[in-house]
Amino acid sequence: MKAPAQFAQAVEDRPVLPPGDCERVSGYGVMGLPFASGHVLGLRRWTASSVGDQFTSIWHRNPAGRWTFYESTDCDVACTRYFGADVERVREGPIDLEWEAPDRLHVRTGDGAVEWVIETGASVATRLMSSIGSLVPLGAWQSGLVLKAMGAAAGRVLGVGKVQLTGTTSNQQHFDANPLRIWYVTASQAVVEGEDLGPIGALAEQAHMADFYFPQRGVFAVGRVFINPLNSTRPGPGALTAAR
Repeated sequence: MKAPAQFAQAVEDRPVLPPGDCERVSGYGVMGLPFASGHVLGLRRWTASSVGDQFTSIWHRNPAGRWTFYESTDCDVACTRYFGADVERVREGPIDLEWEAPDRLHVRTGDGAVEWVIETGASVATRLMSSIGSLVPLGAWQSGLVLKAMGAAAGRVLGVGKVQLTGTTSNQQHFDANPLRIWYVTASQAVVEGEDLGPIGALAEQAHMADFYFPQRGVFAVGRVFINPLNSTRPGPGALTAAR
């Protein structure tokens, strides 16, 4: 299988946003990365979005449970649009992503508030889940029953705790997450606003924002998310052909 940098470059060069009636994004990022110190980091690099230009968002939770989002664009069209109800601070500014090697990504904010290096690697488990993800047809990715089954299987196979691929966001919208290719985060160094977050490691209690659970072991993914207002009628598996 190709390295993460190759997949990331492919969606940078050729952003793909399948058609659909709901809001949707596609791209890559770190679904979540816990640190033994109690911090949590996440990365979203959406190269295609139905509600605005492409953008990057860094999610940070400190050990006290307070969330800060660092976003490269206005919060009305970035991740705050969906999870802002649980976020204490939002800081807007440039975010740079540099692949220093095929499996090593350097993330930094323009103001120096975040310096984060991510190293990734594959295993039998991640290759298995990536193979399944690449073969599942789009219609099945929109089935709540399929997503619940895949989330439960992924949690067990990957050993990352609870995985919920469908549910409700902090801002009370319905989400369906489609991780198509995945790798483990094998090592990471991060400094956030002058604080070294220390070694990575599972938390005593798994972090989550509404129904989205952050894996207890770092996971890098290429994929998409679909989001609908809770009061909308969700299309059947064969009716929707979009990705967010």
